[in-house]
Amino acid sequence: MFGRGISQVTVARELGVSRATTHRWYQAWRREGRTALKAAGRAGRKPRLTPWQLAGVEAALLKGPAVHGFATALWTLPRIAAVIARRTGVQYHPAHVWRILQGLKWSLQRPARQARERDEAAIRQWRRQRWPQVKKTPGAGMRG
Repeated sequence: MFGRGISQVTVARELGVSRATTHRWYQAWRREGRTALKAAGRAGRKPRLTPWQLAGVEAALLKGPAVHGFATALWTLPRIAAVIARRTGVQYHPAHVWRILQGLKWSLQRPARQARERDEAAIRQWRRQRWPQVKKTPGAGMRG
């Protein structure tokens, strides 16, 4: 953009950065050319799992907890950490497993808590017949 004669203000506006940042970029561009504007690379530590390993972990998780020897059909962070360790040899603390799941676009889900003895037919009948008789009529709670 600088090479095409576009002003620093316009570059800042189009890229959504501050004028100071654009000025710094411009000075670097004038000194060293386009190579000075290349990204510095990733910040922070490299991931411990490769994309291939992550895909394998996700495929294993999609098979469900029972396949991996867990008693219930519920994934927990310690269980997922154990599966990751078994499949890849990389140990993660359960608290850090959540970041891996976010990277895989998984979300927190909690099972609905319902009694095993729940009788849906009886509930429907109660709502249809008894609830209209029990519920308060509009204005019943008002003083009057």
